[in-house]
Amino acid sequence: MSRLSNENRLVVMINPSSAVSEAYRTLRTNIHYSSVDSPIQLLMVTSAQPGEGKSTVISNLAVAYALEGKRVLLIDADLRKPIVHRIFSQTNRVGLTNLLTGMSTLQEVVRDSGVENLSLITSGATPPNPAELLGSTRMKVLIEELRGRYDLILFDTPPVLAVTDSLIISSFCDGVLLVIHAGKVKKAYVRKAKEKLDFVQSRIIGAVFNQMKRHEVAFAKYYGSSK
Repeated sequence: MSRLSNENRLVVMINPSSAVSEAYRTLRTNIHYSSVDSPIQLLMVTSAQPGEGKSTVISNLAVAYALEGKRVLLIDADLRKPIVHRIFSQTNRVGLTNLLTGMSTLQEVVRDSGVENLSLITSGATPPNPAELLGSTRMKVLIEELRGRYDLILFDTPPVLAVTDSLIISSFCDGVLLVIHAGKVKKAYVRKAKEKLDFVQSRIIGAVFNQMKRHEVAFAKYYGSSK
C-alpha cells in the first residue's frame, strides 16, 4: 500500500481518521442523497481552470467509494495533462487512448490501483485529437460495456474553460461535480464553466470547495446554494 502515497494526495488511505477524510466520506454520502431518484453510475469531476485540485478530489472520492464496498473504476480522461497515474504511482505507458485507438484491449488497460475494489484506466499517450477520441463511437461502446462491470465509474477530465473534452464526456455521464479552488478562481470563471455545462444539458449535482479556510465555510455554503 505504501506506493499509493507517492504524492501524499490520497489522504483517505494515508490518514482515514482525519477531518479531510471525513469530508470525502460526507461528499460520498451527499452524492448518494442528491441522486436517490436517479442513481449515479457515471460521475464526471472537473473544474473551471487548471490547478483547482480536481484530480486529487476524484482520486480520494474513488477510494472512499471503494472502501464502502462499491466496485469502482477511475478513468483518467484528461488526455492532455493526465495526473491520476502519478497519484497512484502507476506507469502511463498504455491507457484510454490505446484502448480507443484499438491498440490495446480493455483487459490490458484496466489496472489494479492497490486499493481493494478500485480499478484504474490511465490516460495513455497524448493523442493529436483528444476531443475526437472522447466523442467517438468506440468511446460510447466502451461506456456501455463498463456499465455492466462496475457500480461506479468516475471520470477525471480537463478544465471546462480550457478545452471541449469535458463537455463531450459530460454528455454521457449521470452527473457532474465541479471542483472550485476557494480564494483562487474568479466567480466569473465558475459561472462561465457552469454556463457551458448547462448549455450541453449536463446534470451538475454540486460543487466541491477545495483549499477552503475554516472561516470561509459559511460563505461556501451560501455560494453553493446560490443560482
